Amino acid sequence: MSMRIGYGWDSHAFKPGVPLVIGGLNIQHHSGLAGHSDGDVLLHCITDALLGAVSAGDIGTFFPPSDARWKNAASSIFLKTALEEVATAGYRIVNVDTVLILMAPKIVPIAGDIRASVAELLQIKPGDVGIKAKTPEGLTQDGTVVAHCTVLLESIDAGTELERMAATADIDDSMQTEMDSVVKSLVGDKPLGTGLERKRPTFDTDDIT
Repeated sequence: MSMRIGYGWDSHAFKPGVPLVIGGLNIQHHSGLAGHSDGDVLLHCITDALLGAVSAGDIGTFFPPSDARWKNAASSIFLKTALEEVATAGYRIVNVDTVLILMAPKIVPIAGDIRASVAELLQIKPGDVGIKAKTPEGLTQDGTVVAHCTVLLESIDAGTELERMAATADIDDSMQTEMDSVVKSLVGDKPLGTGLERKRPTFDTDDIT
């Protein structure tokens, strides 16, 4: 059995007039987060950590902000694509640990709800997801949210385990069609191979914001 560690980081500025979404959860607040997609800073961070753990690029590689298809898109689409890369590379998630840095809203009262949402999206137990929050004391970050994430992966046996994961994945038809379209646009009709062997489009230095 082999292990892999991935690290992700992301930040978004607050923007009035848009919903605030963190960890796939809609949160009551006077402002949301600016971004090309729904601005979910936590899911973007976790997505990058997962992709990095299997050397599959980053979120901008798959979903460049210049692509109009991802305007206001739900970040769960990005996360599911990262999970596909992890499974195809022959790994599964052991645990995920995250830190949110922001002044408001307060995360502690809703940390359990965020944990449950992230665990459901990742198809792991809530006890395998860490959600922590800090305030940016002494830093000029009052108008932003910063997220850090570390993931630990372990290798799995090919075949039966991957088939089980595919059979139990909670992906509806519309989401599967969207994901299939993304993968086809990246690699065409050629066999995909493993996640570590796939060819990538030219690296885009822009992030998903």
